[in-house]
Amino acid sequence: MLLTRIKGPRDLDRLSQEELDRLAAEIRTFLVDAVSKTGGHLGPNLGVVELTIALHRVFDSPKDKVLFDTGHQAYVHKLLTGRQDFGGLRTKGGLSGYPSRAESDHDVIENSHASTVLGWADGFAKANEVLGKEDHHVAAVIGDGALTGGMAWEALNNIAAAKDRPLVIVVNDNERSYGPTIGGLANHLATLRTTDGYERFLARGKDLLERTPVVGKPLYETLHGAKKGLKDFIAPQGMFEDLGLKYIGPIDGHDIEALESALQRAKRFSGPVIVHCLTQKGRGYEPAVQDEADRFHAVGVIHPDTGLPVSTDAASWTSVFADEMVKLGRERKDIVAITAAMLQPVGLKKFADAYPDRIFDVGIAEQHGATSAAGLASGGAHPVFAVYATFLNRAFDQVLMDVALHKCGVTFVLDRAGVTGTDGASHNGMWDMSILQVVPGLRLAAPRDAEQLRAQLNEAVLVKDAPTVVRFSKGVVGPAVPAVGRIGGMDVLRRPADEVTRPDVLLVSVGALAPMCLEIADLLDKQGISTTVVDPRWVKPVDEALAPLADRHRVVVTVEDNSRTGGVGSAVAQALRDAGVDVPLRDFGIPQRFLDHATRKEVMAEIGLTAPDIARQVTGLVAKLDGRYDSEPAAAVD
Repeated sequence: MLLTRIKGPRDLDRLSQEELDRLAAEIRTFLVDAVSKTGGHLGPNLGVVELTIALHRVFDSPKDKVLFDTGHQAYVHKLLTGRQDFGGLRTKGGLSGYPSRAESDHDVIENSHASTVLGWADGFAKANEVLGKEDHHVAAVIGDGALTGGMAWEALNNIAAAKDRPLVIVVNDNERSYGPTIGGLANHLATLRTTDGYERFLARGKDLLERTPVVGKPLYETLHGAKKGLKDFIAPQGMFEDLGLKYIGPIDGHDIEALESALQRAKRFSGPVIVHCLTQKGRGYEPAVQDEADRFHAVGVIHPDTGLPVSTDAASWTSVFADEMVKLGRERKDIVAITAAMLQPVGLKKFADAYPDRIFDVGIAEQHGATSAAGLASGGAHPVFAVYATFLNRAFDQVLMDVALHKCGVTFVLDRAGVTGTDGASHNGMWDMSILQVVPGLRLAAPRDAEQLRAQLNEAVLVKDAPTVVRFSKGVVGPAVPAVGRIGGMDVLRRPADEVTRPDVLLVSVGALAPMCLEIADLLDKQGISTTVVDPRWVKPVDEALAPLADRHRVVVTVEDNSRTGGVGSAVAQALRDAGVDVPLRDFGIPQRFLDHATRKEVMAEIGLTAPDIARQVTGLVAKLDGRYDSEPAAAVD
């Protein structure tokens, strides 16, 4: 196999055109076989095989910086830079599903949030200029979907301002992000795809005119220097050139020879250049090509021959939300939905099918989505903006200053909140409850099960004068966790087994961690430690009934799937201080560090967010209060 002979990018230099085509076919076969066993981003990588080969033949990585926006399409890049053990892809100790600086010097950045690569590229190009690195080049690969993000255009504005600073921008145009790319930019790129290009017009004209005596050559030069009007008439690439960016394309993104020629020309140019490449997401794998939803953007474990899942999961949090949104849309005509280029992943496809005039896909533009939601709310609608928890970080200013300041009734639904695991550091939704704590008036719900998700979503969309947030986990929703009582707005999930005047522990359970908190209570009960478990349901603001309840217990413990810094535990501690309740409090959550990729269970064990770990520490705390502190109180609760 040719692939096994590729230990680094320079090994590509020795291959003939025929061998390069064979290598591309081998890579596709490898990807389907490997990713079908582990799950991962299959479709995007199948689409960039030839493009990645061409990039590494033209540019000298890692001296030259080859950067990938989002990075989910970097599997081919990993293969060509000496990483061909995909057996542990996205598992603990295995390859990351994104570029990883810990893995290779060829991985320059680890961005797995979209639309950032052009800012990085601008910085690297500026550094080359300042430090006199004239033989260093920068090539940034960005998808047409990521170009819908505002950060990309902020960067383009700066890049275009330096007309003599070399930088190659490769637009990987497959007409999709997850699903089909939408918006004005998508329409513009579609025109470029389907219009006979200006450069090709001139190439054909040059052959004819150079055969015309006397006037041929001067006429060709006149045409070549023609003003924008003619160029726009033939190929509407003016949007890029008006910015001051040289445009090359469109190029067949699966023709290695054509790609190399275009990239070599771009590399030699003394300023910023856009190379527009047309690729096919999922290319070479028929199940992916036939998948109209997202061309196998991301898959679980599948049968490689059919593309069908090996197993079917039970109902997910996302699917529960999806069904409830359709019900809400049927009941209320003012309910509208917003997605940031993730219609299917966040569960809004059913709503879009049922109510196509009430769904708005803003592209990869969470900031715009939040402010647009404020406008929708002010205009009389009630928008539900569904987004991954980690991506709401990008729209914090808009949540604060546009939605909350204006007291707009907007509901944000945060999918994949808490530890998500296999996608690594940037995709864990571990910051939302900390960030949102500082937003005045905002109300935040953390459902513990499917029934509560439905109930709290319905409660959220009734609020017309403030932002509301409903957050839930990734994956399968667990069994129902019934309440045994209600105190204020909080559900009581467990009372002490024996009647006691002052129970030992008040355990505040946040969201999907309710089953684990009940397990903690069982372990504590075996140690003779009486425990009350409550689910606040709405964790912001802190329920007024919590402080007097805490005052009737000896210890308060909070457990949350969020950063400990500034999270629910911090808010509860402040509420107790404000109420003059002086009881010991321990907060358990995610430590303030970036978490490596692994399964959710493995990550939770690594950070000590498990029932035995927490029960062990709470047992020690109660023992200390009793004056019987044992340096190793854990033995009895394992």
